[in-house]
Amino acid sequence: MMPGGGAKTDSGRFFEDYRVGEVLRHAVPRTVGGGERALYHALYPARHAIHSSDAFAQACGLPASPLDDLIGFHVVFGKTVPDVSLNARANLGYAEGRWLRPVWPGDTLRSESEVIGLKQNSNGRTGVVWVRTRGLNQHGETVIEYVRWVMVKKRDAEAPAPETVVPDLKTALEAGDLAVPEGLDFSNYDTDLAGEPHRLGDYAPGEVIDHVDGVTIEEAEHMMATRLWQNTSKTHFDGTAREDGKRLIYGGHVISMARALSFNGLANAQMIVGLNGGAHANPCFAGETLRAWSEVLDVAETGAPGVGAIRLRLVATTDGSVGTLKDAAGKYLPGVLLDLDYWALMPV
Repeated sequence: MMPGGGAKTDSGRFFEDYRVGEVLRHAVPRTVGGGERALYHALYPARHAIHSSDAFAQACGLPASPLDDLIGFHVVFGKTVPDVSLNARANLGYAEGRWLRPVWPGDTLRSESEVIGLKQNSNGRTGVVWVRTRGLNQHGETVIEYVRWVMVKKRDAEAPAPETVVPDLKTALEAGDLAVPEGLDFSNYDTDLAGEPHRLGDYAPGEVIDHVDGVTIEEAEHMMATRLWQNTSKTHFDGTAREDGKRLIYGGHVISMARALSFNGLANAQMIVGLNGGAHANPCFAGETLRAWSEVLDVAETGAPGVGAIRLRLVATTDGSVGTLKDAAGKYLPGVLLDLDYWALMPV
């Protein structure tokens, strides 16, 4: 045996390995380009104009078409998996998510996370870890930040529980918390090119929109997405990681698919700028057909010319139901995959 020849592979962190206040600098920085846009549009029926056309984006005051907001989210999220959720049992929720700057082709993204909460579960075999993650570009500027919490297995069920710290998080961002991209101007917004005539004033809180279309989730496409975002969670690519032998569809794949489907009825909800909360209510597997509906939760103005903000609940289902989420006991119905609360920018 060579001197110092200990194990060099990494089995990932377990619940007892985390400490509140610890900052995790995640490997590996990733330069994103036009290829990400092409692959994203191949994986999802994404058609929002500001992410599709340089000319449309320039008419809206931007220098070019930024990459889809969820591309930035997926890349930043994927970096965190080896340190945060490699041994996770479930991704439980999101809060306080903000898109602070557009991601442009040629940007290099990296991620870092601060552990902000820990709570061992009563079974003694798992615990919940809260992290605040930041995605930074090559200039050290934060392009996206969010909080998420995951249920992580313990390596040793007998290991002592850490002191419980549960962070105090906002239930929702206010419109004033949102960052509007520099120069964005919807004063001369072209609804014909965008695909629908509906502006902010055409939506009212409480309105429910059925996005009509469905997409059957394919194993090959999911595996391509998991590799594209460098998400190394075993449950997504290793068929032996679950007792049933199934590969769990990455929750971000469901988010992007539902967001793309929402174009039909929300074509002018152009840029995601806030993430208030979210739950992956039930697991998704290949072969299931995903449909989506949205509920308007709020509308607001911003300080940018012609730019408003709309708060939406985006729900993905496998049973085609619209407008229903939970049973009488408050439990998500079995056909609900995703319940996502977000803010988007829309012309007034």
